[in-house]
Amino acid sequence: MRYGIIVLGVLFVLSGCQENTNKTSEEKANSIEENSNEKYQGEEPTTPEATEIYEPVPPKVTVDSSGLPSDAIVLFDGTNLDEWISAADSTAAKWEINKDDSMTVKDKSGNIQTKRNFGSIQLHLEWKSPLQIMNEGQARANSGVFIQQRYEIQILDNNDNPTYTNGQVGSVYKQSVPLAMASKPTGEWNSYDIIFHAPEFKEEALSKPAYVTVLHNGVLIQDHFEIEGIIKYIGWPNYEAHGKAPIVLQDHRDNSRVSYRNIWVREL
Repeated sequence: MRYGIIVLGVLFVLSGCQENTNKTSEEKANSIEENSNEKYQGEEPTTPEATEIYEPVPPKVTVDSSGLPSDAIVLFDGTNLDEWISAADSTAAKWEINKDDSMTVKDKSGNIQTKRNFGSIQLHLEWKSPLQIMNEGQARANSGVFIQQRYEIQILDNNDNPTYTNGQVGSVYKQSVPLAMASKPTGEWNSYDIIFHAPEFKEEALSKPAYVTVLHNGVLIQDHFEIEGIIKYIGWPNYEAHGKAPIVLQDHRDNSRVSYRNIWVREL
């Protein structure tokens, strides 16, 4: 009798487990069905031709030996600062052009910004800190690239120079700690490749936030991060409705001596 009771108990437990498993599978199926893409609704295709698309045809983009895409807008190639103006008063940019086709922040001359306004973009730029180390923390080779004048990807020499991690090199300043610290040795050239999707607004209200992906020397350091609002040194980030706006390079006004070269952008 005791053996029969034990068998019944085991069967009851197994039955309950099977019921829970079935419910879980059913819940998963319902979840998948609710979230499936609308274009895949209806009767399942029975031929390969039914799921082949021929339009639109993507435009052809070629890339030259320097890595420049054929549809890119060159913002700086070392020859002049014609694409840039002073962010403070829209006068000619005052940063220094060097013999190696780079430009260097001119201390206390102010930020520079593009003459053109941009929305969603793919941005490439190269930067380096000075070989001579003079300061520490946030005062060592501090600059930054602001997309749409508001959203900053930090530039800083963090080699043997710790600081708050949401303000270190590659951070979305005061918002997102980078996934890795991928800097070259101090004084060597770094690259940033940035994919930025601009926020969208309906009247004055945010309808879609901005997103940014960043590769630092080919290493993914920001992975489709949802930007939380305008960068703020003090206080919480928040969104304010805006349209297309310039790209800004920062003069941190502390003799940062950061240099830039090979800057181009593709509009998305």
